[in-house]
Amino acid sequence: MTASTKGTPIQGVTLYSFTRAFHGREYDLEQLIRKVAAEGYGPGLEIIGFSSFRGFPEIDDAYAASFSDLVDEVGLVRTSLAVNADIGIHRDRLLNQDELLEYMRRQIQAAAKLGFPVARVQISITPDSMEALAPIAEEYGVTLALEVHADQYASHPRILALRDRYEKVGSPFLGFTMDWGATVSGFAPSLIEAYRRRGASEELLAAVVQLWDDFYEQGPPADQAEHGQRFGRFIGLAHQHGRPDLGIDFGINGTGLFGPARVDDWLEIFPWIRHVHGKFFGIDENHQEPSVPVAELTTLLVENGYSGAISSEYEGWHWNHWQSPFEIIRDEQALQRAAAEAAGSRMITDAAEARRILDSHLAHAVRS
Repeated sequence: MTASTKGTPIQGVTLYSFTRAFHGREYDLEQLIRKVAAEGYGPGLEIIGFSSFRGFPEIDDAYAASFSDLVDEVGLVRTSLAVNADIGIHRDRLLNQDELLEYMRRQIQAAAKLGFPVARVQISITPDSMEALAPIAEEYGVTLALEVHADQYASHPRILALRDRYEKVGSPFLGFTMDWGATVSGFAPSLIEAYRRRGASEELLAAVVQLWDDFYEQGPPADQAEHGQRFGRFIGLAHQHGRPDLGIDFGINGTGLFGPARVDDWLEIFPWIRHVHGKFFGIDENHQEPSVPVAELTTLLVENGYSGAISSEYEGWHWNHWQSPFEIIRDEQALQRAAAEAAGSRMITDAAEARRILDSHLAHAVRS
């Protein structure tokens, strides 16, 4: 592969990484955006709609204008707005198809109004619904990038069914968000430390890590029944070691957050990847991510020509309350940049260049 065909991903971050600081009212939305810019975590900026914008998806013109002015002032580039596909918003029933489409339309319209070219969609959206949403996405000029998130993975039957439907529909406004949590290579040490701080014995923690390693060697579960069996094994371990209170937590993280698919599994859907969540869980004393193969994943993107945004997505904030998420993001992005350079390319860190690259990335999908 020649250097000219290699990708140049755009460095960025999702504000979800700083949820603990946001919920703790250390920063409001504007302050977080300014900090991302000042500390060099951009230029790519991803935001979650419902958790960040009061009244979402209703966005008035004045607020949209002030938000745009802020992002431009600090030199960031809007990459993705995370939207919800919750069909259970009513207590007594699920949304029907028409209601879901209207619910999604309002959010897609909000993404367009706020200037986001991509809307991250959740896995609960079916192929039929994605097909029905295609003309809405085209109407507003917003690409819908369905998130491939553990416990799903690129070659999972549900994801392949979506890919096949995309091929049938032929809309350039349908694609995927690649979430690195589907390709984890080890149980996160920062979570083990959190369990240790909750009083879990070293014997139990070693058994949890060994069980996850065993499942990793076996690869992703063949079906939902096997997934349930693995979940049950984690619960069983907790009971055996006298900590039944940790069992469900072990199961949720061990089978639903840390996905054991291999890096090259992403090639199954690579042409449809429109956005990337650089999911990770922590940085160790050697400034490495011990549970997510950041370098391999970045290399895969570069060598296969990906020039969209990578939003660093730090998930360890759920349990890690003793380290700064900002320092952790800094170190993880350094790993991405080093990997891109080692692969013969680079990460885009300049805002003006990022805008051109992102426009070209999405325009190429339209032409294709």
